Amino acid sequence: MFEPRRVLIVNPFGIGDMLFSMPLVGALKASFPSVSISYIGNARTAPILGNDPRLDKVFSYERDEFVAVYKRSPLAFVNKWLNLVRDLRAGGFDTAYDLSLGSPLALALALAGIPRRIGYDFKGRGRWLTHKVPLPGYEGRHAAEYYLALLDQDHRGKMAIFPSPADQAWAREFMLRYKLSAKEFIVIHPGGGASWGKGAGLKRWPAVNFAKLADKMIEKRACPIILVGDKNEVALCTEVAQAMRQRVVVAAGEMNVLQAAALMQAARLVVANDGGPLHVAVAAGAVTASIFGPVDPKVYGPYPAEGHIVIQKGLACQPCYRNFRMSDCGHQSCLKSLSADEVFNNITRLL
Repeated sequence: MFEPRRVLIVNPFGIGDMLFSMPLVGALKASFPSVSISYIGNARTAPILGNDPRLDKVFSYERDEFVAVYKRSPLAFVNKWLNLVRDLRAGGFDTAYDLSLGSPLALALALAGIPRRIGYDFKGRGRWLTHKVPLPGYEGRHAAEYYLALLDQDHRGKMAIFPSPADQAWAREFMLRYKLSAKEFIVIHPGGGASWGKGAGLKRWPAVNFAKLADKMIEKRACPIILVGDKNEVALCTEVAQAMRQRVVVAAGEMNVLQAAALMQAARLVVANDGGPLHVAVAAGAVTASIFGPVDPKVYGPYPAEGHIVIQKGLACQPCYRNFRMSDCGHQSCLKSLSADEVFNNITRLL
């Protein structure tokens, strides 16, 4: 069996997708303890990856940045591209696991002279890979298991995230400021993360329902509630708080991802939509209750699923996001018809 010495993992997607690849990182370290692992992430994931003690080097690749440079100057684009190739060649990698499902980064790996380039051939885009597996889409099993399958060994690991001591201290100070005790408060993330961009609303349970749920949690379970989100979700969290009868802490825009992970570790429960923030909570070791609409939780849900609950309406049309494409749905019944009582009852059984 070939034993890799210097491995590069390529995943330019969002935070959730990056976390799905963490079991692969763990499996590589378990199989080859002396292996050196580097990673190509994007601008949002690179700072998180930089805190992972299992990784030796992290590269940042932002597709939109390359496109913007090309629009300004094709020559500057070529130079930027060649700089990336040179950086990868200098890494002396003998193996790359390309999770990008595309050809541009696979080409960069080939030009960098990496001899073993392993990945999925989606829509014929794997032409630059040396070991390619045909793929129509992710279906029937978790994305993390698709990534693990490229190692061609029997592994089933966990997602992982590594808040620093400073992030942990921030979380303790936050809890002290609001007089919160560990494992007694609930974190609610009513947003959906940044990866879907303008389409993130397609995965979000209505704000008014989050408000009803939070009121119920406070009134019936006496749990303090923290509303979290990034700076673009401040208005959404404020909307939830204003629709409530009870008082909550609105902390949207106050923390980075690693600080949020540290806070979630101390929470009794994290309630979130399908999206990157949910997977941050799972990777941090929090107990989660997640709300899924168009997306299949068997593929994109908490991993591993044990200790977490996924709440769905269970309509015949779910899931309608398949093979990386969203169906033309104009009603969102899977989310809009899911009541706060249904979600609360599921959470009560978990707690």
